[in-house]
Amino acid sequence: MTDLHLPWLEASILISLIGALVVSRLRDSDEARRWTLVISGFTLISTIGAWIDFHELHVLEADDCWHIMTYVIGREMLIIDQLSAPLLPLVALLYFLTTLATLRTKIRRFSFALTLLSEAIVLATFSCKEPWAIITLLSVGTLPPLMELIYRGRPIRVFVLHMAMFIAMMCVGWWFVELEGGEAQRVHSLWAIVPLLLAIFIRSGIAPFHLWVSDLFEHATFGTALLFVAPIAGAYAAVRLVLPVAPDWVLRSIGLISLFTAVYASGMALVQLEARRYFCYLFLSHSAFVLMGLEIVTPTALTGALCVWLSTGLSLGGFGLTIRALEARRGRLSLTDFKGLYEHTPALAVCFLLTGLASVGFPGTLGFIGTELLVDGVVEAYPYIGIAIVLAGALNGIGMVQTYFRLFTGTRYTSSVSLQISPRERFAVLALAALLLIGGLIPQSNVQSRFDAAEELLHEREAVSGSPPLKREADDEHHHP
Repeated sequence: MTDLHLPWLEASILISLIGALVVSRLRDSDEARRWTLVISGFTLISTIGAWIDFHELHVLEADDCWHIMTYVIGREMLIIDQLSAPLLPLVALLYFLTTLATLRTKIRRFSFALTLLSEAIVLATFSCKEPWAIITLLSVGTLPPLMELIYRGRPIRVFVLHMAMFIAMMCVGWWFVELEGGEAQRVHSLWAIVPLLLAIFIRSGIAPFHLWVSDLFEHATFGTALLFVAPIAGAYAAVRLVLPVAPDWVLRSIGLISLFTAVYASGMALVQLEARRYFCYLFLSHSAFVLMGLEIVTPTALTGALCVWLSTGLSLGGFGLTIRALEARRGRLSLTDFKGLYEHTPALAVCFLLTGLASVGFPGTLGFIGTELLVDGVVEAYPYIGIAIVLAGALNGIGMVQTYFRLFTGTRYTSSVSLQISPRERFAVLALAALLLIGGLIPQSNVQSRFDAAEELLHEREAVSGSPPLKREADDEHHHP
């Protein structure tokens, strides 16, 4: 539990909530976008303030710290720790840049009020450690995309069925955990563990529960779908709900199923005929990487997974915004033929290639060291099948380069209107690209931060389960990855 010098967490959530109410009353789309941009900007500043205060905690006195929630309900509900400290600015940055990169042609389809509401819910989720509060927030977080689908008259059956099952499994699983003694109970029955596993699989899009992801990208606006999946809330649920109470064999099973999903999704990405569906399966492969590393529970694999979590949010966030910008100019993008868009949008081509390479762990980018640590941890835990993660990474790289050639090369495209990137889009995508490059060239602080978070999670698991994590003794030979 962490005391902050100022109530940055509460401020960031309140700013988004109040902003959602204000923006919902605006009828002019341009004005709504301007207000949303300002509000999300202040929210980003608040989350950065929370992160900075967290790292300066050692110079603060407890009497100097205060919390709004403590005065309102008598106890702290929103906290920040090693895991959530960088995730909060990541979430706020994704929402800010998505709003910034929304063009005039898209503002009537994109709900800015629901975007701010969704941001407040995600920030509250990532600031919470109490199981029932997390379950409630994850459940409420499914409403904004659902409301958009209903408002636009799009099919909702697939999304509703999967999210209803996700919510039900979370509630049933944690109810059994509490009946069996809560987190203090070292061994829980399958009645508690299996529903929680199913819930994590559904929310993370682990095969065969991945159909809702492609359905959401098909029917929702690209920005809404991107913001719903990019923070990888399923991984956060796994860390808070499953990791502390699940026995080792369950974690091994999650790791193996996630590894299968990573390979399957990377293979499916190679054969997609539309850019949206390609991005969907690329994201599923990377989210499976993260979940796999989280459930191996060794310092090396866990550190790698946490690094990949951050790099995936940044790189695929920029990658998705690039595809969204191309769709704003050409409509839905088919991958069945060559588009030859490089001459018209060279800046988007560069951003596409840079963010795509960063997502597959290209050397010099933020994802490189995290991917290396994750591969090392997987190979150590599963010596005979660790090659599968290398295969999945290779397939993702091939698919990314193949998609680049399809969209930007191969023919000459003639257009009567300019397809050049706008200054807003240029700033949004280049900002993410800059973070990916800086993080790749100066990775020490990020890796150290994720290693500290991994150690904290491992200590919490040991305190609850009373047993050391898998192969911990092998990793203790070197305390820093």
